[in-house]
Amino acid sequence: MKIIKVIALITFFFTNAFAMTPAEETRYISLTKEIRCVVCQNQNIADSDAPLANDLRKKIYAMAEENKSDADIKDYLVARYGEFILLKPRFNKTTLILWLFPSLCMISLLAYLFTKLKLKMAKPGRA
Repeated sequence: MKIIKVIALITFFFTNAFAMTPAEETRYISLTKEIRCVVCQNQNIADSDAPLANDLRKKIYAMAEENKSDADIKDYLVARYGEFILLKPRFNKTTLILWLFPSLCMISLLAYLFTKLKLKMAKPGRA
Protein backbone atom coordinates (compact mmCIF):
# COMPACT_ATOMS: atom_id res chain seq x y z
CA MET A 1 0.00 0.00 0.00
CA LYS A 2 2.86 2.38 0.79
CA ILE A 3 4.35 1.77 -2.62
CA ILE A 4 1.13 2.90 -4.30
CA LYS A 5 1.12 6.08 -2.22
CA VAL A 6 4.76 6.80 -3.10
CA ILE A 7 4.10 6.20 -6.81
CA ALA A 8 1.01 8.41 -6.64
CA LEU A 9 3.00 11.17 -4.90
CA ILE A 10 5.84 10.97 -7.42
CA THR A 11 3.38 11.00 -10.33
CA PHE A 12 1.52 13.97 -8.82
CA PHE A 13 4.78 15.86 -8.28
CA PHE A 14 6.09 15.35 -11.81
CA THR A 15 2.80 16.08 -13.56
CA ASN A 16 2.26 19.29 -11.60
CA ALA A 17 5.89 20.39 -11.52
CA PHE A 18 6.07 20.62 -15.31
CA ALA A 19 2.52 21.72 -16.00
CA MET A 20 1.85 25.17 -17.38
CA THR A 21 -1.03 27.38 -16.42
CA PRO A 22 -3.45 28.18 -19.27
CA ALA A 23 -1.99 31.70 -19.56
CA GLU A 24 1.57 30.36 -19.76
CA GLU A 25 0.52 27.76 -22.31
CA THR A 26 -1.15 30.43 -24.46
CA ARG A 27 1.99 32.55 -24.24
CA TYR A 28 4.20 29.58 -25.18
CA ILE A 29 2.00 28.70 -28.16
CA SER A 30 1.94 32.28 -29.43
CA LEU A 31 5.72 32.55 -29.09
CA THR A 32 6.33 29.32 -31.01
CA LYS A 33 4.02 30.56 -33.77
CA GLU A 34 6.02 33.80 -34.08
CA ILE A 35 9.41 32.09 -34.43
CA ARG A 36 10.57 30.87 -37.85
CA CYS A 37 12.07 27.41 -38.22
CA VAL A 38 15.60 27.98 -39.47
CA VAL A 39 15.55 24.62 -41.28
CA CYS A 40 12.10 24.89 -42.90
CA GLN A 41 12.33 28.70 -43.33
CA ASN A 42 8.69 29.39 -44.21
CA GLN A 43 7.19 27.52 -41.29
CA ASN A 44 6.94 28.40 -37.63
CA ILE A 45 8.54 26.15 -35.04
CA ALA A 46 5.13 25.17 -33.65
CA ASP A 47 4.32 23.37 -36.91
CA SER A 48 7.81 22.14 -37.80
CA ASP A 49 9.07 18.62 -37.20
CA ALA A 50 12.74 19.52 -37.66
CA PRO A 51 15.07 18.59 -34.79
CA LEU A 52 16.25 22.20 -34.51
CA ALA A 53 12.64 23.38 -34.15
CA ASN A 54 12.18 20.87 -31.33
CA ASP A 55 15.30 22.24 -29.62
CA LEU A 56 14.03 25.80 -30.02
CA ARG A 57 10.64 24.85 -28.54
CA LYS A 58 12.43 23.33 -25.53
CA LYS A 59 14.57 26.45 -25.13
CA ILE A 60 11.54 28.73 -25.30
CA TYR A 61 9.73 26.51 -22.79
CA ALA A 62 12.71 26.65 -20.42
CA MET A 63 13.02 30.43 -20.75
CA ALA A 64 9.28 30.83 -20.18
CA GLU A 65 9.58 28.74 -17.02
CA GLU A 66 12.36 31.09 -15.87
CA ASN A 67 9.80 33.93 -16.20
CA LYS A 68 11.69 35.59 -19.04
CA SER A 69 9.59 38.12 -20.93
CA ASP A 70 8.59 37.64 -24.56
CA ALA A 71 11.03 40.41 -25.49
CA ASP A 72 13.87 38.67 -23.62
CA ILE A 73 13.17 35.39 -25.38
CA LYS A 74 13.01 37.06 -28.79
CA ASP A 75 16.18 39.07 -28.06
CA TYR A 76 18.00 35.85 -27.19
CA LEU A 77 16.86 34.17 -30.41
CA VAL A 78 17.67 37.22 -32.55
CA ALA A 79 21.13 37.45 -31.00
CA ARG A 80 21.74 33.80 -31.78
CA TYR A 81 20.06 33.42 -35.20
CA GLY A 82 19.54 36.96 -36.50
CA GLU A 83 16.40 38.97 -37.25
CA PHE A 84 15.40 36.34 -39.83
CA ILE A 85 14.15 34.04 -37.05
CA LEU A 86 11.18 36.31 -36.34
CA LEU A 87 8.19 35.76 -38.62
CA LYS A 88 7.10 39.33 -37.82
CA PRO A 89 10.31 41.39 -38.02
CA ARG A 90 10.69 44.33 -35.68
CA PHE A 91 10.54 47.89 -36.99
CA ASN A 92 14.08 49.26 -36.91
CA LYS A 93 16.57 50.83 -39.31
CA THR A 94 17.54 47.49 -40.87
CA THR A 95 13.92 46.53 -41.57
CA LEU A 96 12.76 50.02 -42.54
CA ILE A 97 12.60 49.25 -46.27
CA LEU A 98 10.74 46.01 -45.55
CA TRP A 99 8.01 47.88 -43.70
CA LEU A 100 7.84 50.93 -45.98
CA PHE A 101 8.14 49.21 -49.38
CA PRO A 102 4.45 48.15 -49.66
CA SER A 103 3.26 51.67 -48.81
CA LEU A 104 5.72 53.27 -51.22
CA CYS A 105 4.60 50.91 -53.99
CA MET A 106 0.95 51.73 -53.37
CA ILE A 107 1.60 55.49 -53.35
CA SER A 108 3.65 55.20 -56.55
CA LEU A 109 0.93 53.17 -58.25
CA LEU A 110 -1.78 55.64 -57.24
CA ALA A 111 0.33 58.59 -58.44
CA TYR A 112 0.94 56.83 -61.77
CA LEU A 113 -2.75 56.05 -62.23
CA PHE A 114 -3.73 59.59 -61.25
CA THR A 115 -1.36 61.17 -63.79
CA LYS A 116 -2.49 58.74 -66.52
CA LEU A 117 -6.14 59.50 -65.80
CA LYS A 118 -5.46 63.23 -65.68
CA LEU A 119 -3.62 63.10 -69.05
CA LYS A 120 -6.42 61.07 -70.60
CA MET A 121 -9.05 63.54 -69.41
CA ALA A 122 -6.97 66.53 -70.57
CA LYS A 123 -6.86 65.30 -74.19
CA PRO A 124 -9.70 66.53 -76.33
CA GLY A 125 -12.28 63.83 -76.97
CA ARG A 126 -12.59 62.30 -80.40
CA ALA A 127 -15.98 62.22 -82.07
